[in-house]
Amino acid sequence: MIEASLENLTRVTKVMSQALPDGGVIILQGDLAAGKTTLTQAFAKHLGLEDAVTSPTFSLQQCYGEKMFHYDIYNHGLDHFLSLGMLEELEKEGYHLIEWGDSALAALLKSAQIPTIVVTIEKTAGDKRVYRIKNA
Repeated sequence: MIEASLENLTRVTKVMSQALPDGGVIILQGDLAAGKTTLTQAFAKHLGLEDAVTSPTFSLQQCYGEKMFHYDIYNHGLDHFLSLGMLEELEKEGYHLIEWGDSALAALLKSAQIPTIVVTIEKTAGDKRVYRIKNA
């Protein structure tokens, strides 16, 4: 468990990259406005990417360089994500951050032997959050 403010996510992004040193899938869970996209922006910065990271809510996927891919399955759900063949995307080299992923997705990725961690974000007082990082 890591407690951090939305302005200083350095420790969180470091632990994430240490958990998946060669890339993999990062499932981001948390309530609406918990900071999933903010964490994704911080992770892009940690990787040295200068792209403007935005939520892919309506586009399903955003690509940032060749290192990072960002997905949001809130509007369409896991079944739609899979029907589009997006599971194959997750096998590409790099980091794949998925907002609104759930335990079904984690189980699927585990059975496919795709390295995956789950980051659960909980709001606390002010701009502080608690980040729980675990293997899927």
